[in-house]
Amino acid sequence: MASVEHPADRSSMSDEKLDVEKGQHDQAHHLDPEELHIADFDDPNIDKSHLAALEDDSPYPEVRSAVANTDDPSMPVNTIRAWVIGMIFAIVISGLNQFFFFRFPSVTIGNLVAQLLSFPLGRLWAKVVPNVKIFGAPLNPGPFCVKEHVLATIMATVAGGSAYATDIVAVQRVYYNQTYNFSYQWLVVMSTQLIGFSIGGIARRFLVQPPSMIWPANLVNCALFNTLHHTQYAGIGNRGGMSREKFFAIACAGSAIWYLFPGYIFTALSVFSWVCWIAPNNIKVNQMFGYGTGLGMSLITFDWSQIAYIGSPLATPWWAEANIAVGFVFFFWFVTPIMYYKNVWYAQYMPISTRGSFDNTGNAYNVSRILTPEATIDLDAYHAYSPLFLSTTFAISYGLSFASITSTLMHTFLFFRKQIWVQSRRAMHEQPDIHARLMSRYKQVPEWWYATIFLSMFVFGVISIEVWNTQMPVWAFVLSLIIAFVYIIPIGMIQAITNQQVGLNVITELIIGYALPGHPVAMMMFKTWGYITMAQALTFTSDFKLGHYMKVPPRPMFWGQVVATAVAGTVQLGVQAWMFTNIEDICAPHQKDGFICPSTQVFGTASIIWGVIGPGLQFSHGQVYYGLVFFFLIGAILPVFAYLIHLKWPNSFIRYVNFPVIFSGTGLIPPATAVNYVSWAIVGFIFQYVIRSRHFSWWTKYNYVLSAALDSGVAISIVLIFFCLQFPKNGSIGLNTIQAWWGNTVYLNTADFQGATLRTLDDANPTFGPTHW
Repeated sequence: MASVEHPADRSSMSDEKLDVEKGQHDQAHHLDPEELHIADFDDPNIDKSHLAALEDDSPYPEVRSAVANTDDPSMPVNTIRAWVIGMIFAIVISGLNQFFFFRFPSVTIGNLVAQLLSFPLGRLWAKVVPNVKIFGAPLNPGPFCVKEHVLATIMATVAGGSAYATDIVAVQRVYYNQTYNFSYQWLVVMSTQLIGFSIGGIARRFLVQPPSMIWPANLVNCALFNTLHHTQYAGIGNRGGMSREKFFAIACAGSAIWYLFPGYIFTALSVFSWVCWIAPNNIKVNQMFGYGTGLGMSLITFDWSQIAYIGSPLATPWWAEANIAVGFVFFFWFVTPIMYYKNVWYAQYMPISTRGSFDNTGNAYNVSRILTPEATIDLDAYHAYSPLFLSTTFAISYGLSFASITSTLMHTFLFFRKQIWVQSRRAMHEQPDIHARLMSRYKQVPEWWYATIFLSMFVFGVISIEVWNTQMPVWAFVLSLIIAFVYIIPIGMIQAITNQQVGLNVITELIIGYALPGHPVAMMMFKTWGYITMAQALTFTSDFKLGHYMKVPPRPMFWGQVVATAVAGTVQLGVQAWMFTNIEDICAPHQKDGFICPSTQVFGTASIIWGVIGPGLQFSHGQVYYGLVFFFLIGAILPVFAYLIHLKWPNSFIRYVNFPVIFSGTGLIPPATAVNYVSWAIVGFIFQYVIRSRHFSWWTKYNYVLSAALDSGVAISIVLIFFCLQFPKNGSIGLNTIQAWWGNTVYLNTADFQGATLRTLDDANPTFGPTHW
């Protein structure tokens, strides 16, 4: 149990003073992750006395506040207990998440739920299972330790969310009437989910070993692991006050109880668009202040699930949050209204912010009118029907995605080329970081393990696209992998520092849309291999960093992730097949149990935009959205200006300006809305700037524990509300009382949630848009 020292204890005061001085030094010298690179430890300008003080600890207060700087190599890890618990949760969580993936409203069982539930199960195992051996391995090696807990949690969550490729199978079935057998589905899912793991051998050198690669999201998990197992943190000294265990329990319980209000009893607290309630029929007011199809200038929400929808604001560094906030305000509160009210892209005939696609009558785009029986585009039908239109925020988000791709490459080259070059030549055991030194005693994963994963999954991919009619050539498969591998290190560095990942889904859609226009299935597969290969590689690397912090040997980590991913993907395909066979009218717009497949709809719409119609008819010269391609140029140029200013004035504010984060940080709009970003930035400013600078000792001890507690409480409450109140009896519990009162309906009766448009069509003007397309 982590001890709580009395405030009068002189040693406690001295330890706390030392820790505060460390924090003050960090703040005074602005030791943000972009400045203190690995090579800086050899820089004569760095304060050696400070580095000496931190020789046995991380140079970053964020890491010191959540990660122990000690290790017990004798602690069991690769045990039968850890594997059984991990596999049980991998099967249950992946199956449940796949089941609810097709439902709206949905619920996702995340890693914190697995982390919390596996803990009492491991403790129960330690108490009741006899200590016998199976094939020489003890069935009960003693108390359930933190390393077993980490391994089991990673196995449970590495593939807990729905596999991206399952949407390919669903879209083929729903949109294109293609139902291939289970062998095809399994080969595609395994290849897309696992081939990214093969890059781990290279990625670990750049993204795991360097101390500057912090991976902020992992710090929340580390704080929770250490709290549950009563591990004394290295960076908090012996600060007095409530223990972390008690603080976590109170905050978690409070979060779970409070969520009953915004989550069920008084949902207007979640969608607190109070300005729209005052003027529910004023279209412009609702467009500016609404949370449904508006720009969210009402600012407030009382729902932690809304605040943390794009990630915990307590886990992302403030300088990164500030970049995202500036990008959001400029592009969505300044540029978007100008574009909309000037009717650029005929925007006024659509809601200002929505994820839907429209035809020139303002109705949802009907793709069946432009498809041939072979699921390719009928150009004559397309020219007779309508071009495809997007809301202003949706169109802007595509432009920002274009800019993020070029800015990531340019920013990485300009700011990280020295670190990449040094790191590529430096042996891993030479890292001057306590965690790397402690991990150096464990055997690394052999390179041939990664090569085996790559070759086998590559063969799986080739078989799936060649044996079945996917219209995707092998060269396109190879090209998609090249794109993913090129971007893994640059995007990984940005994610490891800022907690924000730049997605490759749009750039892969753009490339294959031009290379193979009119082939939607090939487009979906190309996008999945190009994007998910990178995303899975970073998931693999992030988990390795978590193991690095928690001192879990790399080899059990490798096999735990690979086996759990294969099992989870198989389970998800089985659940999906059962659902399409047994659930009546699944994916229909008004399915009686809510299984309307919202993600499949978005995925299918993207296949229409990029695969059926193609970018040539959307973004080429003369097309409606041609102007968005200039974002590629903007993304490449702006980091150059930032770099030149940084060279001239290295201590100016420009060192905190990160254009890849500015462009990609708002990448979840849509489906995310302003309520998610504005509230996230406000809470981030309070905790990551105000409290961190003024109450550093409190922040060090409690910040990440609070983040884990709030997330955990909301996750537990969502599951209980869903299974106890919403799912039973077709959601009729409380239908005429709780669900029908003003607090649950006021925000629905507004022009915002009704998707009102500024202009409407009539008999004299039945369509909008260009006369030729």
